[in-house]
Amino acid sequence: NGIGMASVARTVRVLPVRVIGKCGGFDSDIIAGMRWAAGLSVPGVPANPTPARVLNLSLGGQGACSQAIQEAVDDALAQGAVVVAAAGNEADDAANYAPANCSGVITVAAHNVRGEPTSYTNFGKRIDLSAPGGDLPVTDLIVSLSNDGRTAPEEPSYEYAAGTSFSAPLVSGTAALILGRD
Repeated sequence: NGIGMASVARTVRVLPVRVIGKCGGFDSDIIAGMRWAAGLSVPGVPANPTPARVLNLSLGGQGACSQAIQEAVDDALAQGAVVVAAAGNEADDAANYAPANCSGVITVAAHNVRGEPTSYTNFGKRIDLSAPGGDLPVTDLIVSLSNDGRTAPEEPSYEYAAGTSFSAPLVSGTAALILGRD
């Protein structure tokens, strides 16, 4: 739009699916969102007429990949979707955080402008790719869409931030470009 930032995949349509809020959420919401986004049925919810081919999971928490989350990933993969997950920002082994440690997901760490791992990114054998994630100094942060509402949505805005939640969408956009090409 000539204002804040440009997309990695400017011709790709985005299907926004909110599964958690600022105060967190439940695995059941994440599972329902993944299933619906991939074009799978969710009880009590109308069918998704435009299933996503790439699911970006810029979320996570400590612990093993639960059987229910793994089944949602497996079902999305069986529909032909690509599932991308943020590695996490704890400077710890990504194998300790879900959904980054789920089988079949592309797990994305963060690097800085010099291509070095950021101070916060999770690491380890579970990492598949790394993408810019922002880091200090302030000149290395990522521009992101935001909203200035404190308890409810208000005016949309932009903010500078850092984290693997910003790295994963860059990989998701690249995956969408690849899928669009073939």
